[in-house]
Amino acid sequence: MLSRWSGSFQIAAVYVGTVVGAGFATGKEIVEFFTRYGFYGFIGILIAGYIFIFTGTKIMLISARIRASSYEEFNQFLFGKKIAGIINFFFLIMLLGVTAVMISGSGAVFEEQLGVPKSIGSWSTIILASLVLMMGMRGVFTVNSFVVPIMICFSVILFFSTLGNGEDFFKTLTKVPDEVITVKMILSPFAYTAFNLALAQAVLVPVAYEVRDEKVIKHGAILGGIFLTIILLTGHFSLMTLPDVNLYEIPSAVIMRTAASQLYWMFILVIYGEIFTSVIGNIYGLQRQIGSYIKLPSMLIIAVIFLIALIISEFGYGRLLGYIYPVFGYISLLFLVLVWKSKGCKE
Repeated sequence: MLSRWSGSFQIAAVYVGTVVGAGFATGKEIVEFFTRYGFYGFIGILIAGYIFIFTGTKIMLISARIRASSYEEFNQFLFGKKIAGIINFFFLIMLLGVTAVMISGSGAVFEEQLGVPKSIGSWSTIILASLVLMMGMRGVFTVNSFVVPIMICFSVILFFSTLGNGEDFFKTLTKVPDEVITVKMILSPFAYTAFNLALAQAVLVPVAYEVRDEKVIKHGAILGGIFLTIILLTGHFSLMTLPDVNLYEIPSAVIMRTAASQLYWMFILVIYGEIFTSVIGNIYGLQRQIGSYIKLPSMLIIAVIFLIALIISEFGYGRLLGYIYPVFGYISLLFLVLVWKSKGCKE
């Protein structure tokens, strides 16, 4: 029983570590999709939490049942072989791009917070990630099992640091924004979860393939969805206490300075940890995907992926993102709908 629950926790940790990125720690992502909408954002988080629990579980169970070892095989099941080729191309571009952004972000953390050149920060992340990925899935499990509990603890601590008066907190929580309900507001939890789950399948699918025990997978996915909901809720509650939260690029840092300055270095650790878990998750998924086409040593494939991502991070990803991101957004929503409609596989 202990080993099963240990396995479930490891799956939950990988799920959380893959979905969250620097946007969670900085708070910008939560503000953009939820906090800016006040009480409606709280409702949106509850919807997003349910989607993370239900859909994440379904993705992993289907993957285990159809024996999909990579997201390419999973998308072939969902979209059909002809369309899946186009879909997987966009997934490859997005995963490379997001990885490039994360590597660039890790360098920025070193430069801005530690006074170390950005290139040293980026290369340190690449070297550390390569060492982790040499251990394969075991390395991914180990890092996430260490980092994710720290993320959750940080979110809860920051929440209690901003709690203050219970009555004031309740008023802040139930505050309704002046703007009328829009289509963007309604679609926000669906767009948010669709994008994150579409990218996360690069890791969730091979994890399910490796584990195969459906009870462990189910418990792990549900637990991971619950953890994601807790992180979203505590982050939202903390950010709701910050006036004009939309004006800040890193709103969590502003809260840290006023409510919990003694946790500043922990905040830096959390930001880097969230970046790092996303990097190893994306690279692991890409390596599994490319390895199904090109029969080369896994570490050589990983080295090439890192080199490409590093080049993209140096030249900037903004213009490419501007063209690809909207298309990927629509694909992600379609992906979400197809997962919901799927009945798994024939017994």
